[in-house]
Amino acid sequence: MNGRIITFVVAALVMLTTATVQAKDVKYSFGNAPSVTFSHDSHLAKNRDCKTCHSAIFDLSKHRSYTMAEMEKGKSCGACHNGKKAFSVATEKDCLRCHRAVPSASVYKISAGDATFSHDSHVNAKGFGCKSCHNAGPQRRGVTMAAMEKGKSCGSCHNGKMAFTVAANCGSCHRGLQTKTLKYKSKAVNDAVFSHDFHSQVYKCNDCHTKKFDYRQGSRKATMAEMEKGKSCGSCHDGKTAFAASGDCNKCHVGYKPANLTFKNSRGTLVGYFSHDFHTAAFQCNDCHTKLYPYGGGKRTTMAEMEKGKSCGACHDGKTAFATSSSCAKCHKKP
Repeated sequence: MNGRIITFVVAALVMLTTATVQAKDVKYSFGNAPSVTFSHDSHLAKNRDCKTCHSAIFDLSKHRSYTMAEMEKGKSCGACHNGKKAFSVATEKDCLRCHRAVPSASVYKISAGDATFSHDSHVNAKGFGCKSCHNAGPQRRGVTMAAMEKGKSCGSCHNGKMAFTVAANCGSCHRGLQTKTLKYKSKAVNDAVFSHDFHSQVYKCNDCHTKKFDYRQGSRKATMAEMEKGKSCGSCHDGKTAFAASGDCNKCHVGYKPANLTFKNSRGTLVGYFSHDFHTAAFQCNDCHTKLYPYGGGKRTTMAEMEKGKSCGACHDGKTAFATSSSCAKCHKKP
């Protein structure tokens, strides 16, 4: 008799405990997409065993999130929603069974002007499906404009054939685009100033970007010697299309006045003086730079090398100017 009572009490407790356990709906939120609600009730109606999912598929102690790409490979919801046990997470027509609205616009923050991607205009107006862009491949994050111009990300469609090209229509995505005047700092000379406003009156964005320059200032650096050989600004500033990069320094380095230089010998007993003021009264910058000297200094030259025509000796040869082998005191004075 007592055994029956105990059995009855235990059964009642089990029923009471089971009745009080109520699994709640789980809501998954996304930055720019409609939230997804997982219903425990609807799933338990088909499969009453919690252990089917916990912890065989979902480990509640880890709180791990899964991408759609992982689900399409059988992870998380994709373990059952594979087109056999239940509708597939990889099927285009079934996206709305979980994601029950069109995603909102995605805004990409850019200093020059934010780029806004409208899901509505691409899905409803153009007729593209979710799988047209979202697939089981790797997530594309932080794609550069240069990469898009080669067919990555938006550039796979915006190539000038399927849709307007990403290489020449900045204002189509970056609404309110405002280009800036750029300053390039150098220790030896005044800042070089580049005006987008001035250049964009004659050229288009894709004339320079990304063939010659990335959309990030300073990512490709070039020396003046390289510019004189056609690199960077020198591809246009060649003396034909525009004034040469080896010409008047003051056109870019506004207000530039080169300093006079002092050279000490190894013993410190003699000091060599070079006056830019004196020399620029007769010569232009490109008479010496970068044929004889790089900008910002370079390898030191001995007096013996100068007497053979190197460095200062290229002009100071006794014909163009007094020879380096003549009076030392003309250049070297006691400190």
